[in-house]
Amino acid sequence: MSTAPDDAAGRERRPGGGLVLPAVAALAAFLILIGLGTWQLERLAWKEELLARVEARVHAPPAPVPPPELWPKLTREADEYRRVQVRGTFDHGRETLVYTVRGEDAAGPVKGQGYLVVTPLLRTDGPPILVNRGFVPSDRRDPATRAAGQGTGEVEVVGLLRLPEEASWFVPANDPAHGGFFRMDPAGIAAARGISGAAPFIIDEAVNAVPGGLPLSGGTRLVFPNRHLEYALTWYGLAAALVGVALLQRCARYRRQALDATSC
Repeated sequence: MSTAPDDAAGRERRPGGGLVLPAVAALAAFLILIGLGTWQLERLAWKEELLARVEARVHAPPAPVPPPELWPKLTREADEYRRVQVRGTFDHGRETLVYTVRGEDAAGPVKGQGYLVVTPLLRTDGPPILVNRGFVPSDRRDPATRAAGQGTGEVEVVGLLRLPEEASWFVPANDPAHGGFFRMDPAGIAAARGISGAAPFIIDEAVNAVPGGLPLSGGTRLVFPNRHLEYALTWYGLAAALVGVALLQRCARYRRQALDATSC
C-alpha cells in the first residue's frame, strides 16, 4: 500500500513546512524597507544641515568674490549661496536671456513666463563675471523696452554665488545656436557670447532699486523640498505592515494546524 498521500499530508501539517522561501522573501523585503527608511533619515540630517548652512550664508556680510586661483576648488557644499560683492561695468550688449517662469509664490506683482537677464560684469581687477540681474516678463525681453534699467558706469553688485545649474530631465538643454537658454550654465553662456575667461559661476544679484523697475532682482529661490521624514516614516510603516501580515499569516496557519489535529 502506498504511503505517499500520508507523507504529503504530514509535510503540510509539519510546523514551518512550505514557509522557508516566503519567510526568506519577507525578511529580505523587511530589511530593504528598513534600509530605505534609515537612508531617508540620513538624507534628512543632510538636508537640515544644508538648510542651516544656506541660512547662515545668505545673511552673512558680503565678502569679496573668490580670486581666480580658487575657482577650480569651489564646491556646492562649501560655496553655493555665499554672499559676495564685486565691482565692475555691465556689458549690456552681450546680455543673455534664460527662460523661466515666475511662480505665484514669488514676491511682487510680476509673475508668469519670462526671462532672467544674465549680463557680463567687466572688471578692471579680474576676469569677467556673469550676473543674473533678475526677471523680466516676456513682453519686456527686448532691452529697448527697459532702457532705463540698462545703466552705464561702474556699479557694485551684491548677491549670491551660484554654481552651474545641474541638468534635469524637466529642463530642456540650452540651444545657443538658436538663442535658447533654459538653465544657468556660465561656461556655455560665456562661450556663446564670446566672453573669454569668465568665472565658472554666476552671481544672483540681491534686491536692487533698478531705474524703471526691471530687471526685477533678488528672486533667488531658497525653498528646498524636505520630505525625507515623511518618506522615512512611509518606509518604516511598510516594514511594520509587512511584519503584521507575516504574524497574522503565521497565527492563521497554526490555528488551521490545531483544528486539523483535533479533527483526527
